[in-house]
Amino acid sequence: QVQLVESGGGLVQAGGSLRLSCAASGGTFSNYNMAWFRQAPGKEREFVAVKTWNSGSTRYTDSVKGRFTISRDNAKNTVYLQMNSLKPEDTAVYYCNANRGMDYWGKGTLVTVSS
Repeated sequence: QVQLVESGGGLVQAGGSLRLSCAASGGTFSNYNMAWFRQAPGKEREFVAVKTWNSGSTRYTDSVKGRFTISRDNAKNTVYLQMNSLKPEDTAVYYCNANRGMDYWGKGTLVTVSS
């Protein structure tokens, strides 16, 4: 059973930056694809970014390309999401996801971007 704990959310002005962290425990971290999703008020949860366990390749949703960077530190069992040039439409609860056949989710961290 994998446990995920997100941190790093908060209130930031448009154009600012935040770095989210997700600490994993209870599994072999390096064997999991690690991803970030987000859910804005009144909307469905959506994919943001993923970093695969084997090749370490990355993929982003179009709206964050060039602004967000996902990275992972397998030695620290942690995945990060560096978010730059934040926009009000990035406001959401951000969730960490671990996947290897099954999905595991954290409880989320709130990011609020003011205009």
